[in-house]
Amino acid sequence: MSMSVEIRKEDGILWVKFNRPEALNAINEDLVKGLRRAIESAREDKEVRMMVLTGEGRAFCAGADVKMFAKIDAYKAREIIEDLGKALEDLEDLEIPVIAAVNGLALGGGCEIAMACDIILASDRAVFGQPEINLGIIPGAGGTQRLARIVGWKKAMELCLTGDRIDAREAEKIGLVNRVVQHEKLIEEVKILAEKLKAKSPKALMLVKQSVNRGFKRSLKDGIEYERDLFALSFASKDAEEGIRAFVEKRAPKFGTRE
Repeated sequence: MSMSVEIRKEDGILWVKFNRPEALNAINEDLVKGLRRAIESAREDKEVRMMVLTGEGRAFCAGADVKMFAKIDAYKAREIIEDLGKALEDLEDLEIPVIAAVNGLALGGGCEIAMACDIILASDRAVFGQPEINLGIIPGAGGTQRLARIVGWKKAMELCLTGDRIDAREAEKIGLVNRVVQHEKLIEEVKILAEKLKAKSPKALMLVKQSVNRGFKRSLKDGIEYERDLFALSFASKDAEEGIRAFVEKRAPKFGTRE
């Protein structure tokens, strides 16, 4: 069992906390294992409707444990980064919404983890960046790829070439985070958002994720065709029947659970 990641379930939300505050929640093999276990837990437990990632102390996750890097060769480094990269792909593929509650430093691998989440809420104390260049290496778990798709090619190029850090407001301005909130209200705001999403159809939430994530990687024409197929799937569901009937009857819908 991972000691670096704390997992608890509460009111249909799986809270996942990186818990190596003395190392600013830096990524080591144990932390990656803990993240994988959390993803597996969210996938298997149908009572879980939402997943939230956050960090203990003043960091969300400050990136790879550089002390660990100093002791390993390129083969081992590739193995660890591949494990993290695959975990982040699994995170994107989860059928439930995943929220990153970025409470502090989100650098390198920490920024990469946040970018693999569906929505990023950032504390006004949060700091983002891909500083790998300063160590003579490059991002390896999606930093050059997801960042370019989220903030645009030129801005991603600048951030990865300079290794510069940006604060939460700048991150919001360039579209890296969805919203910046007061540090003290971060978890409260996450809970409000989670409750809003929990009221939606689980089936529709899953199909929206698939349509955006997978459709975005296709041409616009193919993406729209894929969206159309998923629309038909959603329309054929019991949740759609309930949602449309509830609208006509002017009442709140009572959607089903995760199947």
